[in-house]
Amino acid sequence: MAITSTGLGSGLEVENIITQLMALEKKPLTSLQTKASTIDSKISAFGTVKSQLSTLSDAVTALSKASTWNAKTVSSSNAAAVSATVANGTNASVSSFSVTVSQLARTQSISSAPVANGATVGSGTLTFSLGTWSAGATPAFAQGATTAVSVDIAATDTMADIASKINKAGAGVTATVLKDVSGDRLMMRSSVTGEATGFRVTASDDSVGLDALTFDNPAAAAGMAANPVQYGQNAKAAINGVEIESASNTLAETLPGLTLTLSQVTTGPVEITATTDTSGMRTAINTFVTAYNAMNQMLNSATKYDAATKTAALLQGDATTTGLQAALRSLVGSPSGGGALQYLSDVGVSIARDGAGNLSVDTVKLDKALKNPDAVKQFFSAEAGADPSATGFATRFAAFTQAAIGADGTLTVKTDALDVQKKANTKDQERVSDRLSLTETRLRKQYTALDTQMSKLTALNTYVAQQIAQWNKSTS
Repeated sequence: MAITSTGLGSGLEVENIITQLMALEKKPLTSLQTKASTIDSKISAFGTVKSQLSTLSDAVTALSKASTWNAKTVSSSNAAAVSATVANGTNASVSSFSVTVSQLARTQSISSAPVANGATVGSGTLTFSLGTWSAGATPAFAQGATTAVSVDIAATDTMADIASKINKAGAGVTATVLKDVSGDRLMMRSSVTGEATGFRVTASDDSVGLDALTFDNPAAAAGMAANPVQYGQNAKAAINGVEIESASNTLAETLPGLTLTLSQVTTGPVEITATTDTSGMRTAINTFVTAYNAMNQMLNSATKYDAATKTAALLQGDATTTGLQAALRSLVGSPSGGGALQYLSDVGVSIARDGAGNLSVDTVKLDKALKNPDAVKQFFSAEAGADPSATGFATRFAAFTQAAIGADGTLTVKTDALDVQKKANTKDQERVSDRLSLTETRLRKQYTALDTQMSKLTALNTYVAQQIAQWNKSTS
């Protein structure tokens, strides 16, 4: 703390006087600081409002999307044999059909005779060609459109080294080494299932040993053909009696919007049933109600007035906030869709009797409405048209919320206006602070001069008093 002698000579309490005078001078600055704090609080509050409205916008936008109302669910009477999933609910139809499986798709698979663990088999080049093997006692190979791939084998390569080279070559064949008491066996299989993805292996042999890894003439039982061979094959099934064939056990394009996975040959028909996914629709509606109530409760809290304590909430009386709440409540009560269902209450969603403006869901009425999902879809997601009442509820509601939180939306404009106020307030505080510094300097100069003058007068008074007292003594 600075030590000052101001006031010691005159008896004036200069620091106290200046402090009290400056306290009066600082009232405008204190007022600006209080206002700045309020502006900051409002900016934060509108940030929360915008975030909550964004959540509500996401929930209602989901109700405006066709994918919500076109959702399907599918079941299988024997999922272990034939399972089904929905790939695209919009393309899938509500339907049922039977599937029988007579053959599963599989890969071509071959293996070599065993060699001693870690032994080499020779050097040269193995060439892999993809294509189709014909059936019969003397299978013939028809090469497909892909180019043959060659793999160079060194004299020092073990079975593990050869398998690694085959896998890195991208020949459409995968290889692995099986180790057992007999030694190392090289196993090869086509990378994907189907008749057309079989493969032939030929050798350009530097030391004859690579012949053991060829598969070129199955009928001669030479090379890998000397061991059991599994040829690639297609899946064969029937849907409602119509025969189908597929290179894969996954039928992704056979039925629009559905994917079937064949896992077992069946002894009887497997029933597949595709239905409308009303549970997903119900969840979407409940999610909207939850988001709306959270928004409504927040606005209620931000604009309330407590009569008991005579305290107003931060946004009480704010036109932007009260206007937003009024608009949301108006949207909730407006007719929509232009179909058999006109109001939210027709789908079981209505204003709760809590006096707070929240929504509640009548599950019985909602379930009844969802028995006609097309009507519910129209109510929520009908496209915007000339007649506002024919526009879907969610379509119109989502358009409003997205506009409100957009770059030029109401909430953005309000926040920008508050930012402008804050910047202006900051400049005002700086100007007032500068003025206060000058004022304090001036007061200190004035009171220092006064203190000095009064000190002189006090000294003179003391001297005069002393002289009078001395004179009085001399004349007595």
